[in-house]
Amino acid sequence: ISGLFGWKEPLNVEQMVTVANSKHVIYAGFQQAIADQVPKDRVGILVDEEFGSAILRDAVSKGYITVVSVEKSGQEEFEFAYGEDFAQHIEAFHPTFAKVLVRYNPEGDAALNQRQASRLKRLSDYLHQTETLFMFELLVPASPMQLEQVEGDTNAYDLQLRPRLMMQTIQALQDTGVEPDVWKIEGLDRQEDCVKLVEVARRGGRNTVGLIVLGRGAERDRVVRWLKTAASVPGFIGFAVGRTSFWQPLVDVEAKRISQEEAATHIAHNFEEWIRLFEEARSA
Repeated sequence: ISGLFGWKEPLNVEQMVTVANSKHVIYAGFQQAIADQVPKDRVGILVDEEFGSAILRDAVSKGYITVVSVEKSGQEEFEFAYGEDFAQHIEAFHPTFAKVLVRYNPEGDAALNQRQASRLKRLSDYLHQTETLFMFELLVPASPMQLEQVEGDTNAYDLQLRPRLMMQTIQALQDTGVEPDVWKIEGLDRQEDCVKLVEVARRGGRNTVGLIVLGRGAERDRVVRWLKTAASVPGFIGFAVGRTSFWQPLVDVEAKRISQEEAATHIAHNFEEWIRLFEEARSA
């Protein structure tokens, strides 16, 4: 959310209050969607401890599905937000899922990949021992050489190169002993790529592993296409569309164009619209 306002770390106290308040507006939108008949056991709230500890505690007390992020924010290399104390910070909230965001390119820096995989294996083992579900958000940023192959066209990279790289990454991490329950992945434009990705994620008896598609802050039409494509493939169990749902309402609150209550209603309606699109595509 600090990116929403164009702020750089470290934030000052006033900025931190604004970020925390924004997360409460999003949470109010989430709760309004549930009040509007969105099934409580089919949706979850993802928030970090730093700005969302009160939200996490409230959500747990109300029996909502909770997802707590455990990575250090804004880093190119995956590191635990609280270093060696990562376990006690997860245990403090008893979330349904612990979530990591990882940037990993299988054709990138091998030493970097190895360091990340080693930390992720520790987390994976710990979560399975404590029966906490593991959500893995995978981003595969293009290397300079890969961008050269597509003449700098990021859309061409998404279509032609990224699906294969994602499959290689999932396989490499599984081979290292990193075993998520849910892979949260960037949207894919082709149904056949979604099918292949599910096959890799579920290979070797991993039949209960699910995939969800993320919005990546993309424009609405692109998110709609990704959701519809993913929803048509068994194994894709849902989606995570954050910024595209809450960005404009929060900008409008900050500019004092609308109230926080109005923003929460807009966020709820956006979220309900994504659900409708996904469910319609799944049953088509």
